[in-house]
Amino acid sequence: MKRAAVLGSPIEHSLSPVLHRAAYEELGLADWSYDRFEIDEAALPDFVAQLGPEWAGLSLTMPLKRAIIPLLDGISETAASVEAVNTVVRAEDGRLTGDNTDIPGLIAALRERGVDKVDSAAVLGAGATASSALAALSRICSGEVTAYVRSRARADEMRQWGERLGVSVRTADWADAAAALEAPLVIATTPAGTTDALAGAVPESPGTLFDVLYEPWPTALAAAWSERGGKLLGGLDLLVHQAVLQVEQMTGRPGPLAAMRAAGQRALDARTAHS
Repeated sequence: MKRAAVLGSPIEHSLSPVLHRAAYEELGLADWSYDRFEIDEAALPDFVAQLGPEWAGLSLTMPLKRAIIPLLDGISETAASVEAVNTVVRAEDGRLTGDNTDIPGLIAALRERGVDKVDSAAVLGAGATASSALAALSRICSGEVTAYVRSRARADEMRQWGERLGVSVRTADWADAAAALEAPLVIATTPAGTTDALAGAVPESPGTLFDVLYEPWPTALAAAWSERGGKLLGGLDLLVHQAVLQVEQMTGRPGPLAAMRAAGQRALDARTAHS
């Protein structure tokens, strides 16, 4: 029997169990289980300390992506670049190694839609997901990234992330966020409702929008973008692609993208039907 789980707080709405269980079923891993645990920073050390040989790995969501780092034996360069771990793999000898699959997952989702390179981009927001977006853009954007933020402190933080990740970052005030929509690639990393007021500013011929929300979906901005014929990616795209990489690391077998995506979409459709 092998175990894996997602940890975080709040955790009850996480789609990770749906995606990973669908992967195990598709891969014929009948003796694998995947659960969710409501764990905050205070409870994390004790939980990690009791991980036995039956554990293959963990998925981590907020607020644990940084809190987990001191509890690990090592982390990947990708995770270190943004000081955030969302994946832990337990080796046979008990060593715990952390990685960040959000960054390559974001790149893989864009590549699936034919977006391999852009000459500029815009990021809406400046939270933890925004730093992962910058890390992804460091690999696919050849020019300047403009980050639209609400405070000087956030602006300073995004510029510092840019310097650290090797991205040319210009910051702009959130009041001018409508200008972001002219970029060939826009990554929206803000909470639900934040970008709704921008829906009326979508240009006639928009480029690509990656809105990392998956609930509620579509957002007002995403719906307007799609209506104008722009290329659109949502939070489920990111969630599935990063989970595919987690499955591969934990099981040693390629994550079944199609089966995981279908399971995730069914779960979201069911939630929408009951809301």
